Amino acid sequence: MAKDFLKETRDHYDVVVIGSGLAGLTGANVLAKQGYSVLLLEHHYQLGGMATWFKRKGGHIFDISLHGFPVGMKKSCRKYWTQKIADSIVPLQGIRFENPQFSLRTTFTREDFTRIIIEKFGIAPQTVDEFFTTARKMNFFDDQDTTTGQLFEEFFPGRTDVQRLLMEPITYANGSTLEDPAITYGIVFSNFMSKGVYTFRGGTDKLVKQMRAELEQNGVDIRIRSLVEKIEVTPDRRVAAVHVGGRRITCGAVLSNANLKTTILNLVGEEHLDPDYLDEARAVRLNNSSCQVYIALKPGVGFDDCGDLLFHSEHTGFDVNAVLSKNVSSRTFSFYYPETRPGSDRWLIVSSTNANYADWANLSDEQYEADKQHLCETTLDCLEQYVPGVREKVAWVEASTPRTFEHYTRHQQGASFGTKFEGLKVSQTLPEQIRGLFHAGSVGIIMSGWLGAVNYGVIVANEVDKHLTPSEATV
Repeated sequence: MAKDFLKETRDHYDVVVIGSGLAGLTGANVLAKQGYSVLLLEHHYQLGGMATWFKRKGGHIFDISLHGFPVGMKKSCRKYWTQKIADSIVPLQGIRFENPQFSLRTTFTREDFTRIIIEKFGIAPQTVDEFFTTARKMNFFDDQDTTTGQLFEEFFPGRTDVQRLLMEPITYANGSTLEDPAITYGIVFSNFMSKGVYTFRGGTDKLVKQMRAELEQNGVDIRIRSLVEKIEVTPDRRVAAVHVGGRRITCGAVLSNANLKTTILNLVGEEHLDPDYLDEARAVRLNNSSCQVYIALKPGVGFDDCGDLLFHSEHTGFDVNAVLSKNVSSRTFSFYYPETRPGSDRWLIVSSTNANYADWANLSDEQYEADKQHLCETTLDCLEQYVPGVREKVAWVEASTPRTFEHYTRHQQGASFGTKFEGLKVSQTLPEQIRGLFHAGSVGIIMSGWLGAVNYGVIVANEVDKHLTPSEATV
């Protein structure tokens, strides 16, 4: 008999959280600590969304996606999670760029970037300072008409090398393009420029396990393998219940950490929404997805220091279309040393490439497997210049694609980086359409990434708290 993953769930909760990405996990934790009864539903067998991991035969543990985030993650985890989690967040020291235009290594701080742009690229100090100051002042409410490309041309006209240095890491991290609003670049870039790039020592498995323990301690009812089929809405447009696994569970509020368009167009249904809002929701563009190649070396077999993150490109200039191309010319390598997971004897490498869903969506099974194998082989060919003899050292290699991310996250088109910027307004105004329905997730490039997800989860949890009056709480 199949296991009943909803066994002994209550018939009613104050809040149901759909999805366990970092926004969903954090929102659930904040609400539980505020005294609400919270049910967390995750369709996958593992928590974390894109911030998760998987294991393979031989004791290999791979983190999903790039794990670089600003120093603000320490403060957010200390405040909304635990001091223990915050203490495991450490800086990455070696960020490398290798491309036809330049080769350099940086700590990815404002001071070091300023030095490099002045000394290596010959830009006047005043111009560099004005650029950083302008980016630092950007916020959500600024003019959205200015594009990132126009921002670069204002300060560094014709300097594709400087633009590449400033833009390439952000594109790899969250799918930004030169056509996106400049504010989406400025806010993210300035966050990183504060004190560099940080990661979680111990691996994502340690992080998510600690988060789960904290959630359970605070009373959150966590259910995996529980796919929500429907959010039930009353005739007067108020959340009534969720339908999951043949159960109807009533609630005072729903916080959806599912894909924005899936939440609105599939789980709720168009008949409950204003026509103008529906038009806005349909018009929200999904961001691109990604491919990854996971490489584990034989136990105890390693390589010399290659840095922590390496932005490699064979393309002559920065070109978003080239970055997204299935004919890969640009990769980000994440190097994992034994100290990444203290006590380990494993060296691992994860190669990440931005990708178009359409390039992978409709391949035959045979062609799909052949193309994944080709991606693995070309990645190893590229890696050879940084880890000589890598093929003889490898114990495990496999690839994921936009189809993989679509399967495991249920994000439309496997959108690794959520939606474009217009998704933020649609997400924020959802409670005006359906009372008691809230959304937190990767909406707008600003919200992509670990820190944005955590903080948006907090913001939305506080809105849920305002909605839930004391008389509606059951705890």
